[in-house]
This record gives sequence, structure tokens and C-alpha cells, in this order.
Amino acid sequence: MATKRDYYEVLGVAKGASQDDIKKAYRKLAKESHPDLHPNDKAAEDRFKELNEANEVLSDAEKRARYDQFGMDGPQMGGSGFGGYGFDPSQMGGFESIFDQLFGGGGMGGMGGARSRNAPQQGNDLRFSMRISFEEAAKGAKKTFDFTRNENCDICHGSGAKPGTQPETCPTCNGSGQVRAGGGFMVTVRPCSNCQGTGKIVKEPCTSCTGTGQKKHKRTANVTIPAGIDNGQVIVLGGQGEPGRNGGPNGDLQVVINVSPHKLFKRDGINLYMEMPISFTQAALGAELEIPTLDGEVPHKIPEGTQTDTSFRIKGKGLPRLRSNVKGDLVVTVRVEVPKRLNDKQKELLREFEELSTGKDSERQKSFKDKVKEIFQ
Repeated sequence: MATKRDYYEVLGVAKGASQDDIKKAYRKLAKESHPDLHPNDKAAEDRFKELNEANEVLSDAEKRARYDQFGMDGPQMGGSGFGGYGFDPSQMGGFESIFDQLFGGGGMGGMGGARSRNAPQQGNDLRFSMRISFEEAAKGAKKTFDFTRNENCDICHGSGAKPGTQPETCPTCNGSGQVRAGGGFMVTVRPCSNCQGTGKIVKEPCTSCTGTGQKKHKRTANVTIPAGIDNGQVIVLGGQGEPGRNGGPNGDLQVVINVSPHKLFKRDGINLYMEMPISFTQAALGAELEIPTLDGEVPHKIPEGTQTDTSFRIKGKGLPRLRSNVKGDLVVTVRVEVPKRLNDKQKELLREFEELSTGKDSERQKSFKDKVKEIFQ
């Protein structure tokens, strides 16, 4: 079992802190870590439970005195105990009382029930794909694109109610957005069916948004493409998603980058790879080649006798590492092209060349012939 942290450390207060200091610290940290603000975040939920546990002990004079004297290994105070101390959910209402303190009603429902829709909620994230050229991915670029998002209605300002009227508190749940059943430890909580969990009833809906409080708007976003970005990577434009509810922050706008393939280069990390055809004569005699790169052509000399599939590396002509000054290399593999259509003069010269060739001129061929002789002798 994992070792529990010191409760004073959990709340960030000194051992001699006053009850007011403990209460303030708890409320501040619990608001920041509340699961409704961090949906599907297990770490935030664990942190919230840890804060709850620390506050349950340190806000109670008797439990705090025992904790100060004995620490986590002290005698239990009844119940099953936690960290050496009793923990009676029927007395504190599980997460419900915490939720009531922080957000004014609508609890979590004992052991992790439904969450109140009245709590601050972050707006929805939006996700769009953007296609860019290979060169734009390599060098970076500034782009703009249009997108559509839901925004608060400019007539009712997000309330959903007709101008001159206001949403009314739901009489079924008294504005909490939830209804409870049972008592003590076994408390069940479900969204209020009368208000669909909003805690409000709109009797006269806004005609502009039909009572939803939101309308679709077309917007334009500016996005900076960093040099070296790769296919499938995501650029996040914070706060440009849909608006939050009940004072929650806006969601984000996520831009998924799709990089078009290049006609010459293939990418592997920050290195580029290219195949380059050369003639039989260039391979045999050597030549100074003009190598295409993303920055223009650069000269490179190959030695005489260069074989097909020979690779060489041009330093610093690859792609930049994302948000770094480091650049990869360009790896060029030469492919020797054998001429297919020769005229009579060319054939005559090649036959003459073959007659003048010695075994040293074709080392691989000579080695192959020697092996064949060894096998069949």
C-alpha cells in the first residue's frame, strides 16, 4: 500500500495553522482539483480525495489532536479508519458535502456518484485537420483557416431565456441540478429530470437560439507552423474552442497537421533520404554532381568507380528538430543507369572497352569466377 503524505503537507499549511488557514487552503486546493474541472483525469480525482481526507482530520479538533500526537499510526476513532483514523461517510456526506461547500449544492453522491452540471465546466475542444506542403513543414509557416464553433447567443448572452426574462430556479432540485435518494453512507444521486441537470428552468426561450443559449459562428484562426513539424502532430490553440459553462474556461482548438509527400525526399525523423540516378560514365570516371536540397542545389564530388547503391551524407541538409537549432542530414543513394538504346558506334566502343579491360577492372566479377571454378573443379 502506498505511503500517505503528511496531512499538513497535503494542504500546504504549517503544523500550527489556524482552523481558518486550514479551511482557506482546503477550499482553494479542492476547487483547483475538483473532478468536474478535470474530467477523466484520475490524478486529479486522487488528489481531490487526498485533500478531502486531510481536511476531514485537520478540521476536527479531536482528530487533529490524535493525529498530531500519533501520526498515521495512531489509534482508530471508530469505523474502518483511514491513515489510522476513523472515517464515517454518513457524518460528512461523502463528496456531497465537499461539493456543497465548493459549488453550492449538488454533491458527488457518496462514493463517486453523478457530478453536478452546475459546477464550472470547460468548453468542448474542437479538432480540425490542416494540410501543408513538405516545404512548409520543413521551414515553418503562418497559416489561417476558417472554422465553426458554438458561442454564447448574442441576444440572450447564453442564458437561453427571452430578453427581459431570466431562467428560474428548478423547483424539483432547488437549483442543484441533482436529486438524491437514501441517506447515510448509501446516498444515490442522479441528474434532475425536470431541468436536465442544469438547475434552471427556461419558461420563455430565446427565439434566436431556441433556448439553447448558443449559436454557431464562423471564425478565422491564425496558426504558426513550427519548422520541423511532422505528419500527425497537433498544434493546440488554447482557449479558442467552445465557451465554458457556469464560468468554466473555454475549450481548446486542436489543429492536426497533415504533411503532403515530397516528390524527391523521404523523411525519417530529422533526416531526409533521396535516390539519385547517375550515368554509367559518371560512375566509372567520377563526377561532380549537383545535389538538390530543400535550400537549393549543392555540389558533391563522387569518386571514379562509384558503384550503384552507394550512399553519401550531406550534413545539415535535413530537417530541423522541432523548436531546436539542430538539423538532420540528407542521405543520397546513387543508382547507376545502364543505357538501353545504344547506336552502333557506342556498341563498338563498349566492345573495345571490354577487350581492353583486365581482371583488376572488374574485381567482383573476377572473384565470382574464381568461386565458380572452386565449386566445379
